[in-house]
Amino acid sequence: MFFNKMKYYSAALLALTLQACSKKDQQQQPTQPQAVPVTLTEVTTSEASYYDEYPGTVVPLNEIELRPQVTGFVTGIHFTDGARVRKGQLLYSIDAQLYNANYEQAVANLNVQEANLARAQKDADRYHELEKNDAIARQLVDNADAALEVAKRQADAAKANIKAVQTSVNYTKVTAPFEGVIGISLVKVGAAVSAGQTILNTVSTDSQLAVDFNVDQKEIYRFSTLMKNAKAADSTFTLKFGNEIFPASGKIALIDRAVDPQTATIKTRLVFPNKDNRLRSGMSGTVRVLNNAAAKSVVIPYKAVTEQLGEFFVYVAGDSSKVSQRRVVLGTSLGTNVIIKEGLKEGEKIAVEGVQSLREGAVIKDGK
Repeated sequence: MFFNKMKYYSAALLALTLQACSKKDQQQQPTQPQAVPVTLTEVTTSEASYYDEYPGTVVPLNEIELRPQVTGFVTGIHFTDGARVRKGQLLYSIDAQLYNANYEQAVANLNVQEANLARAQKDADRYHELEKNDAIARQLVDNADAALEVAKRQADAAKANIKAVQTSVNYTKVTAPFEGVIGISLVKVGAAVSAGQTILNTVSTDSQLAVDFNVDQKEIYRFSTLMKNAKAADSTFTLKFGNEIFPASGKIALIDRAVDPQTATIKTRLVFPNKDNRLRSGMSGTVRVLNNAAAKSVVIPYKAVTEQLGEFFVYVAGDSSKVSQRRVVLGTSLGTNVIIKEGLKEGEKIAVEGVQSLREGAVIKDGK
């Protein structure tokens, strides 16, 4: 009887031990990750014509700030703010009384000096005649010649002074340096202005306007080729403000002399006709440059792209049904697709559905 009980207890203990070991083994066995259902698509290339876009600023081809070249008070404004002005047109008058008085004084001084010169000339001539007959000392003749030379120099100085004073008189009238549009006057009649310091107004050309924009240094060769081959404005360069396309096309005019080392970009300038005066200096817009290069472009669905901290990624299918996260450089959007400039090549497979559930190294199951 005792032996039977011991046999029963031993069997029960063995069963409990085996059960505990079985549970322990189950806990130690790693669980297989659950496959994430996705839809994969193969990366393809195609010949795509699209526009590269760059932020640009409208600037005048010629612009100048009007500053007085004499000090005084504004006595007249001879234009309407915002009007077109022609080259040489009178714009501002500055009080000329002082400068006219200085001019009259300079003229009077010249008359005096010319009179002195005439007298010195006569004295010198008379002394030379007396010298021929030995009727005068040589020293007096020399003195007369010296006085004549001084009189000539003083007359020349008086003439130069007249030119300087006359220039000041002319500067009391501020004229348009070229044909263009004048802005709103920054001074009123009666305002005191200082030579070379006070800004009166600004005049700029408007029949044609430039648009400046910066391009990456990698694109210098491309834009240099476009500038070399440009014969007239065509659809290669267009300008956009919001959703509105400016009706006229532009022509590339110049590429700056050097790359900005801080941004690794170089300034490029387009010129647009402004027949209807729709462009104004200072406007900000988008420069559109047609890109129809013969090389094929990598195009993928935009929904395959994820963004993290300003960078863009796609999930690329690899071996063992796993995905890896890869950084890409986006190009221009083409409807629901987007051009990939860097990061992918033709033939690779990427996830386009179920992207939000993926992470680096995740196991996937193509749901097709």
